[in-house]
Parts: sequence; structure tokens; C-alpha cells
Amino acid sequence: MVAPPSMTTHTPSFPLSHAIMKNFVSILSVFLLLSPLFSMATTFFGAENTEAIKQDLFPEILKEEAVARLNELGKVSDANGYLERTFQSPASIRAGNLLRAWMEDAGLKTWVDQMGNVHGRAEGINPSEKALLIGSHLDTVIDAGFFDGSLGIICAISALKAMNASGRLGNLRRPVEVIAFSDEEGVRFQSTFLGSAAIAGILPVSTLQVHDKNGVTVQGALRANSIETTEENLLQLKYEPESVWGYVEVHIEQGPVLENVGLPLGSVKGIAGQTRLKVTVRGTQGHAGTVPMNMRQDPMVAAAELIVFLESLCKQPDYYLSYDGQCASSTVESLAGSLVCTVGEISTWPSASNVIPGQVTFTIDVRALDDTGREAIIYEFSNRLYHMCDRRSVFCNVERKHDANAVVCDPGLSTQLKSASYAALKRITGEDPGDVPVLMSGAGHDAMAMSHLTKVGMLFVRCRGGISHSPAEHVSDDDVWAAGMAVLAFLETLL
Repeated sequence: MVAPPSMTTHTPSFPLSHAIMKNFVSILSVFLLLSPLFSMATTFFGAENTEAIKQDLFPEILKEEAVARLNELGKVSDANGYLERTFQSPASIRAGNLLRAWMEDAGLKTWVDQMGNVHGRAEGINPSEKALLIGSHLDTVIDAGFFDGSLGIICAISALKAMNASGRLGNLRRPVEVIAFSDEEGVRFQSTFLGSAAIAGILPVSTLQVHDKNGVTVQGALRANSIETTEENLLQLKYEPESVWGYVEVHIEQGPVLENVGLPLGSVKGIAGQTRLKVTVRGTQGHAGTVPMNMRQDPMVAAAELIVFLESLCKQPDYYLSYDGQCASSTVESLAGSLVCTVGEISTWPSASNVIPGQVTFTIDVRALDDTGREAIIYEFSNRLYHMCDRRSVFCNVERKHDANAVVCDPGLSTQLKSASYAALKRITGEDPGDVPVLMSGAGHDAMAMSHLTKVGMLFVRCRGGISHSPAEHVSDDDVWAAGMAVLAFLETLL
């Protein structure tokens, strides 16, 4: 019987098996001879790859040098023993010169404008394209930390230097310009955003005649540093909207959220609008020991009741506003996540322990991302205030001292910055960092002024304890690196 083809078997002869064995031994011998070479090659190319990865992260530029520059800039002060750098002060000029040198080191063309702003620009392959502006402020508050403002400038310069070091700076599809704004804090002239407002074209020419406590005007301060600024050339500082693609600002969070979630970076959805009020309560001044309690017209207790009510209103806006039907439900919901109210100053007259005060004044700072909601809070507070004051037989008055509308960051820019942050953190750690948080800014920034010129986006960087405007302000070296890497990742989308 013949087996079917699929079942046919064949046993090779011994000579063929012997030949196969001889070939196997030969191949094995060659492999053993070459294996050290394979090992050396793997080690060599692995080292090359490791070095390439390390180079790709630019730790020498984005971390070590950036931190060293932040520390150096933090020592440029007009005061001994603490950091103070105000508009056109000697220290601000020295700081501007340092920043300009670092910009040039990064391959940027530099200049100083008529408001003292320091610029550094890379033209890219198409200088006529709309430019990306990246900036923050070089001035400080009194007794400041090293990172407020400075971090955003240094990260931008470092990222562009990394691009230049890797031969990619000239490949940018559009110009990129770093701006170190001369004044954001408003310490010297009590007028915020001098630098960015001039670029955005919203700075009144009358600002040139505003004077400091020593009688020196803004124009005089500029002239003292050989900058001749007239009303005409101040207006010429304004950038044309058609020449600008967008504005990005990196800034310390100045709050505790990022630290609480354990991540170094967060994208910003908007900057809260702000209203400052001054409340005056007048009663009847009298002797602390002779006026019966039920006959007093005491402005102090009236002010105390108003302040406690303000706290309740701002903690539970949904209860008060929805109860009175003043707001749409969407407005009330937005307030729940962004509304903050603060009484920062209170004073009495005559301020003596044995005198019932005749007058009490206090300030209120109201901030929220929803302007309609912020106005509803102020309306509700004012309405309740007059009822409370009538009940206590005291006179009350509310003055509006400052108003600034909220700024909503551009959704597209915010998404790009969020993606760049994710990519940067994954690049540095080699791990999935999870979702990058989206935050609201309760503090004012140059982006508020720049929003009048172009779309804006912001990136927040974690700071220890959420502390700012203090010598205790601190950003870790690794978080400085992460911020610089995020800016670099963002810029790489423009290649």
C-alpha cells in the first residue's frame, strides 16, 4: 500500500546529516568570533543615541544656564538686602542690558524702544509673515522674588538659544520676538502695564506726564536714560494688528493649584476681570464709656457686618444671585469656579481705643472670569449695603476705583500650549505625565494689555507654596527646565 502524498516520509542518508552539522558548527564559530564586534557596535550606537537624547533635552541651556541667569538677574536691585527694580531705575537699566546681551547670545537682533522695552527678534525664513510675540516684565515689586516676570523672559530666550544651537532658528516659518516689558507692576508711577500697553496701543499719551513721589514724570524718567519720548513717537510704538500672529506669556502661577495636583505646568484659560471699590461708612463719633449700646450709630460694627456679608456673598453666589433672579444660571455657575473677593485695607477715624469711630473706610477687590457675574456681585453687595446702613442709621458710600475686564485666552493657543507642555514633560521624564491642567489667572498680567492687540495664550509654572511677591517665591530647577522645554516644543510647531 502506498501512502498518500501528505503522509509520505523520507529519512535522509547519514552523509547529508553530517554535512548539515558541519555547516552549523561553522556558522556558530563565525557568530562567536563576531559577537564582540556586535556588542561593541551596540554599545557605541547606544551611547550615540543616549547622547542624542540628552542633547535633544538641552539641559545645559534650558536648565543650568537658565537657572544661573535667573539668579544673576535676581541680584540686580536698587536696594541693599532685597530685590527692588522699578521703571527706568538704575537696576532696571542694568537688567535690560543683561537681557539684551543674552538675547544676542541666542542669535536675536535686539533694540530698546521709546518706553524702555527690550526686544530680541528672530526673523525666520519669511520676515514679512505675522510675528509671534513672547514676553513678560523685567520690573519687580518691592522685596520681590526672583521669578515673577523674569522666568517668562528667560524661558523664551533659552528656548530660542536651544533652537539656534541646533541650527533651526533660521527655519522658523514666521518671526519670533521676545519682549522684556519695562513696567507691569506699576510700583513707581502707580500705573500698570506701561510697557505692554504702549506696544498694544492703549497707553494714553497723558501717561507721559504722570509723576512719581519725587515729582519725576514718566517722560523725565525715560529722558534720564537717554530715551527721548514724545507724544508722537509714543503713538508710533503701537504694533499693527496685521503684523502680529499672537502673544504668549510664561509666568509663575502665583497660587497653589499646580503644587496641589503635582504637576509643573498648566495652560491658562483666562485672566479674571477686576473691580476695586472704596467703601466709606460714617456714624456718630462718641465716648466709648458714656454712649449706651442701643443709642450708638457705630460705623465700625456696620463695616464689620458688611465685610462678613461680602464673604458669604462671594462664597455662595449661587444662593444670593439665583434667589434674587439677577443672573442667568450659566453666569452663576462660572462665578462658582472663579470668584474671589478681598478686603485688603481698613482704616478708622479717629482710631483711638476709647472713642467710638466717626468714620470707617475699607477697600474691596472683586475678581472673576465672568464680567457679567462680577457686575452682578457688585450690584448685589451695593444693594444690601444701603439696606444694612439704613438699619444701623449710618451713612454709606461706594466708590469704584478701578475696573478691568476679564481676558479669555485664545482656545487655539491654549490647546497648543497644553500639547507643548505634555510633550515637554513626556520628553524629560520619559513617562506619560497625564492631563495638563487648565487654570484661571486671578492676577493681572501683560497678556491683559496685549489682548487689545492680538490673541493671547499663557502658560503657568508651579511655584512653591503658591507664594509670590515675596523673597520666598521659588521655582525648582526642574520646573524651570520643564517651562523652557514647553516653550521649545511650542516653537517647534512653527518649523
